[in-house]
Amino acid sequence: MHNATLVMENASLNSNNTQQYEVCPKNDEFKYTLYSSVFSVVFVVGLITNVAAIYIFLCSLKLRNETTTYMINLVFSDLLFVFTLPLRVFYFLRQNWPFGSVLCKLSVSLFYTNMYGSILFLTCISVDRFLAIVHPFRSRTLRTKRNAKIVCAGVWVLVLSGSLPTGFLLETTARDSSGKFCFENFSSKQWKTHLSKVVIFIETVGFLIPLLLNVCCSVMVLQTLRRPHAISRGGKLNKTKILRMIAVHLCIFCFCFIPYNVNLVFYSLVRTKILKGCYVESVVRTIYPIALCIAVSNCCFDPIVYYFTSETIQNSIKRKSQQNRAYNTKFSEALQSETSSNLHYSLRSLKTKMFHNESSV
Repeated sequence: MHNATLVMENASLNSNNTQQYEVCPKNDEFKYTLYSSVFSVVFVVGLITNVAAIYIFLCSLKLRNETTTYMINLVFSDLLFVFTLPLRVFYFLRQNWPFGSVLCKLSVSLFYTNMYGSILFLTCISVDRFLAIVHPFRSRTLRTKRNAKIVCAGVWVLVLSGSLPTGFLLETTARDSSGKFCFENFSSKQWKTHLSKVVIFIETVGFLIPLLLNVCCSVMVLQTLRRPHAISRGGKLNKTKILRMIAVHLCIFCFCFIPYNVNLVFYSLVRTKILKGCYVESVVRTIYPIALCIAVSNCCFDPIVYYFTSETIQNSIKRKSQQNRAYNTKFSEALQSETSSNLHYSLRSLKTKMFHNESSV
């Protein structure tokens, strides 16, 4: 009887272990079509808009300040990632990576570099604008181009120190006889030993703190603008521009980065088996590709931030258009003047000839 009880208990434990480590069916095969489509669009739009932005920053703008310093670094961060998108499109179309392990790891690293570099540079722009509006006099010694360059260098060091080790953990393991994996084969062991700690770090330093800074800076700027002296000092038009800038900045930040980073926490919990159950895993795996595509779209939306944030850029564009209009007006006037003088000369010549002919007759 005792032996029979032990057999039943062992059978029950084995059954529980089987359920605990049940392999859930994957339901994210749609991601290959989604990624290849979205990444192709982002590559084209992101390349055109960011190349245009870099031309304006480096070739057209004569006056540069600390805000444009942050924006230039944000453009380079976007372009580094955009140049890797054709490789991702190729992989998700063919579901095979033939370009070698190093290029795969570098592409993964540049994704995280762009994601959290964009978050941090947008936060720098928000803090800089907060200092300029809320503490315009006390922040004069802080808001310099030299300090902006030091901050940008610190952001690059922070982002690369997190993204490069994470990307180079990835191995291009064999899928089957058809090819190799890339971008999608972190093992459960890697998630438990290393990646879970990385997620905690990047979610805290790379997302949560910047999100709080963006919200707090925006709220304090709005409070400042509500004061009567701020309206009288800056004028209604200036206040409208600032409000529009804050709205665009926050909308892009929240739309691009909140879905991915919130889902990344749950994805990490599922991969480390802290959250269990096939339903939860199914939901997280379904949301993850959609959230990642939204996050990647920040490359296309960042130039909108450049336009609405920097009055210098707007003034430069307006000045160029005014110069072009003035040039066209002058050219038209000169053309009309030349045409008029030629016509007058021709009429005078014709009149002289006719008078000469009449005299000879």
